[in-house]
Amino acid sequence: MLLKSCCIYSIGVCSLLTLILGISLVLSNVFPHFIQSLVKKEVVLKNGTEAFEAWENPPAPIYMQFYFFNVTNPLEVLDGDRPAVVEIGPYTYREYRPMEQVDFQDNGTKVTAVNTKTYIFQRNMSRGPESDLIRTVNIPAVTVMERFKDHSIMANLISSYMKSTGEGLFTTHTVGELLWGYEDSLLKALKLVQPDLDDVFGLFYKNNASNDGEYVFFTGQQNYKDFARVDTWNGESSLSWWTSDECNMINGTNGASFHPVITKNETLYMFSSDLCRSLYALYEEDVTVKGIPGYRFSPPSMVFANVTVNPANAGFCVPAENCLGSGVLNVSPCKQGAPIIMSSPHFYQADEKFVQDVFGMKPIKEQHQTVIDINPLTGIILQAAKRLQVNVNSLNILYSVVIDDASVLKLHAIVVKQNVVVNIPFMLIGVGIILGGIFMFLMCRQKIPESTSAERQPLLSS
Repeated sequence: MLLKSCCIYSIGVCSLLTLILGISLVLSNVFPHFIQSLVKKEVVLKNGTEAFEAWENPPAPIYMQFYFFNVTNPLEVLDGDRPAVVEIGPYTYREYRPMEQVDFQDNGTKVTAVNTKTYIFQRNMSRGPESDLIRTVNIPAVTVMERFKDHSIMANLISSYMKSTGEGLFTTHTVGELLWGYEDSLLKALKLVQPDLDDVFGLFYKNNASNDGEYVFFTGQQNYKDFARVDTWNGESSLSWWTSDECNMINGTNGASFHPVITKNETLYMFSSDLCRSLYALYEEDVTVKGIPGYRFSPPSMVFANVTVNPANAGFCVPAENCLGSGVLNVSPCKQGAPIIMSSPHFYQADEKFVQDVFGMKPIKEQHQTVIDINPLTGIILQAAKRLQVNVNSLNILYSVVIDDASVLKLHAIVVKQNVVVNIPFMLIGVGIILGGIFMFLMCRQKIPESTSAERQPLLSS
């Protein structure tokens, strides 16, 4: 009987201690911090690590989708009417973007590389072939007229040439020509007086199987938050196109990688050579991609707001004080003077006047917002959609990434391990509750026979 009581009370003590231990571990976050510290040490750009392999050659398939706005009323536009457009697309290209010429520096704390991008047309994911014809704004003509508008003699010569050749404000070319280049007759004529002028024009001319320059990245060896952060681009730690130091800053990663252990209140910074500037994204909501939990980040409207809403954007007014409205960015300083304005597709988050100026604009958040879905523990991008519109010819660019199945399996294993380790304190609490239930049951069972026996003794003596 004594041994039985000792066993029962031992179960009770174990139950209490297990409960106290489990609750203490939950309140102290010991295991989540332990997992995070391991990940911080593992996610470093270093030969042989999975983080380096994914950074050097991204496993997730990347697609560039182009949508064109076909101008349906060119003659009316010449008479002063607003343009009417019809969106045509997508024309999809698989993008391959390995890091090349990789060289570690400063005892492994930095790494240099160029990001070579190659585009392969995907007919099965496209509206039609690259030979589809698009009527759009004649960018070479508009660029030349803008460049020589203050030189009356050259302007008159250009005007006479365009009239004699029938070249106008609008032109028709194939999708492939508009993207990758075609020989332009006006540029060819100008090359006679300016031999160094390139007579081929294309929105992505010389961008296929090429790179945007040399990057120097931090490896994250000294600080996990520096993982893949850009130190310099083309030998410079800042830009020179804008009119303020703040706007010329190169901040964050190149948008292809992010540091591990991301929180919801973080601001994620990125440098985009396409936009010729740095920008940032804020947490929006929790998401799940192929069973993997993630945080969705997106650039808020303040990133492209005009100076009355966001005074920090004054430096993007080029020339100084020549500010456009919200939601658009004049990138002509970094596009060889071409009068190109960047925005979100259909002028999403832009001033209403831009939407009203072009018939056919229908901004929709789900279709036109730039988003990045990131696994918060590892910093791996689960899914991303970078959406841009190039204005003058109104071309929409959708850059999309969805994590591949092989990476999903690896992340699933990490998430399972994380869940097991993080839930150990709750398992201990569960064990404590179960032991407590057993203790109560045994105590009650021990007392019931004793009371029953006591009641029956008088009957036996009589």
